[in-house]
Amino acid sequence: MTTTPVTDPQGVGEPTLAPEETVEVRRPDPWYRVVWSSGKARVGLVIVALYVLVAVLAPLIAPHDPTNSDFVPLAGPSAENWLGTTTNGQDIASQLIYGSRISLLVGLFGGLLATVIALVIGMISGYAEGTIVDDALSFVTNVALVIPVLPLIITLVAYSDTRGVPLIVAVIAITSWAGAARAKRAQIITLRNRDFVTASKFAGDGTWRIVFREIMPNMTSLVAAGFVGAATGAIGAEAGLAVLGLGDSGSVSWGTMLYQANAQGAIAQGLWIWVFVPGLVLGVLITAMTFVNFGVDLLSNPHLRED
Repeated sequence: MTTTPVTDPQGVGEPTLAPEETVEVRRPDPWYRVVWSSGKARVGLVIVALYVLVAVLAPLIAPHDPTNSDFVPLAGPSAENWLGTTTNGQDIASQLIYGSRISLLVGLFGGLLATVIALVIGMISGYAEGTIVDDALSFVTNVALVIPVLPLIITLVAYSDTRGVPLIVAVIAITSWAGAARAKRAQIITLRNRDFVTASKFAGDGTWRIVFREIMPNMTSLVAAGFVGAATGAIGAEAGLAVLGLGDSGSVSWGTMLYQANAQGAIAQGLWIWVFVPGLVLGVLITAMTFVNFGVDLLSNPHLRED
């Protein structure tokens, strides 16, 4: 608290000190509080955390080996088989629990790789606006934007000799970075002429240091939102490829469960659980990821924050 001298109105005695009004400066909330302040983001974070917990503890939670086919085929739900069995005598509940691992791994690494590609291309292109580097990277980005993504993914996976999570992650990443790169390019164009960038140039910092050490920290919310969106798309793309029969037949995922259910006529035989439950858990996870993005949006747009 600061004080200012006040002269005695009668002219008697020494000047006294009167308290001055203090102005309280409110510090910005940490990023995690901003995200948590959104009700939708809280719901999404809790659901995603539960999915991660199930995936990590799958060997302890699952009642059986998901590939074990020693059970009675087409059995209904019971104490031994919580959701019944498939036409091959495999436990549906165990497959459902283990299937969360593939979806989360593809979402994590697919979203991360797509974000890194978009970040590098978008930021370098935006910082070098008007140069031949920007022209070349913008051309590549525009071509990637107009290519039909789904036929490209199907073609790449269908003609691949080996199928697995690494291939699916790579294909999804190289076909989904262009839109995010365009957004990051537009953002860096608005930041490259700020005072802190000019100071870095005068200090002799190189282009890579300015772009990734000075500018990128000011785009954290945009990068985080791009990652969540890319991870959500990767989860859906993996499930879609598996449903079309282009997934890894040696792994257990929600998409392969849906593919097997359709191929073996689950609906015609009345096995609604085999079809309904994998689709339900997949839809809930994608919805939860979308809810998380509502909270991430609050970081870049304070006007959306709830009081």
